[in-house]
Amino acid sequence: MTTDPFLSYIENIQKKTGKTPQQITEMLRSEGVLKDGVKAGEIVSWLKEHLALGHGHAMAIVKWLRDHQEMV
Repeated sequence: MTTDPFLSYIENIQKKTGKTPQQITEMLRSEGVLKDGVKAGEIVSWLKEHLALGHGHAMAIVKWLRDHQEMV
């Protein structure tokens, strides 16, 4: 278990969904959600609807996407 709050969020997302951030990124890409100019709110809405994530966990994925330059 990690003491970094962000990494704790990511670990909890993986436990809840069974998917890594990389797998979630691929899902977003294959569903056409990750496109040029996509807004964080669009991604958050998709994650809430399709993976049943809460707002905080969805925003952690948005941060992960930004940190890994997946959002343009």
